[in-house]
Amino acid sequence: MKQFSQVKKLTFSAILVAIGILIPMVMPIKLMIEPVSFTLASHVPIFLAMFISPGVAIAVALGTGFGFLLSFPITIALRAFSHIVFAYLGALFLQKNPAIIRSKQKDFWFAFIIGVIHAVVEALVVFVLFINKGLPGAEYTTAYITNMLLILVFGGLVHSLVDYYLAFYIAKRTERLFPLPVFTNSK
Repeated sequence: MKQFSQVKKLTFSAILVAIGILIPMVMPIKLMIEPVSFTLASHVPIFLAMFISPGVAIAVALGTGFGFLLSFPITIALRAFSHIVFAYLGALFLQKNPAIIRSKQKDFWFAFIIGVIHAVVEALVVFVLFINKGLPGAEYTTAYITNMLLILVFGGLVHSLVDYYLAFYIAKRTERLFPLPVFTNSK
């Protein structure tokens, strides 16, 4: 099993965090109706980090969370910090099962399950804020929270799948120049 050196992990972490901070600041395709927001490609650095290692995935999830803290309301930043959960679990699974990315069917189910975890954890963050009356401008009704959670879960799942496949495409296209451990170890 080929590994990245610590210096290479640190370098990739820094680059991916920088990209992850820039994306929410400059991406022209954003949808934001607090507490819901979708920024195209905002998860790509995290998914790329998952292809390296669990430690890198956590570092990039934390770093991108700070990026969202700089340019979005606290509710959306807290959702971004929740990415630590899916990033760590996904990276750990890929580290132990790298061959999964070479099977389209298994890779889809991996992306789908990670997307569900991602969306559910984000919805839990919003739910906790809701029950603690921490959502500015929210209508504290059952219908409001139901609609928000449905939008977060289904929209989040689709957003996660799109960003996963963007990251997968980038990793695949740059595999010769930047062979990431999951791709190298999957052969």
